[in-house]
Amino acid sequence: MVRIQRACVEEAEVLTAIQKRTFHDDNKLKPPGCSMEGPPGYDSVEWNAQCIRRTLYYKITLGAQIVGGLIVFDLGEGCYELGRIWVAPERQDRGIGQRALELLFAAFPDAEKWTVGTPGWALRNQHLYEKMGFVKVRETETNPLLGWAGIEYEKDSAQSR
Repeated sequence: MVRIQRACVEEAEVLTAIQKRTFHDDNKLKPPGCSMEGPPGYDSVEWNAQCIRRTLYYKITLGAQIVGGLIVFDLGEGCYELGRIWVAPERQDRGIGQRALELLFAAFPDAEKWTVGTPGWALRNQHLYEKMGFVKVRETETNPLLGWAGIEYEKDSAQSR
């Protein structure tokens, strides 16, 4: 059974290791010329520990095993940003991310709007977000340091109730 629970600092090392594997595995999907870097702090135990202390940072579990995580930012006035979601590469394509997002949305009944951004090359992410009710609101320009453009999504929770 998939669950989400607030992460604790003692789990930062495990969550960081899963992020590293996940975002390094994503590199195979990037087009030529793109930066092979992951998102900020994805490979730093200290960054993740600080994030656990300061944000809404959740672990995704399957049974008793941590298989991923997600980070949420409270933007105020009922608006939340899904800052990041990851599932271990060997656990992907099994509905874990979808179930984790369903649980996340249920845990925030006060949410009026959700936002999330993803790279333009990340087609699986886009599929998941659209499946979960997010609507593409804009594309960013290509960042010359990264070599890719981004896509920003919103989900109006009030309309989907």
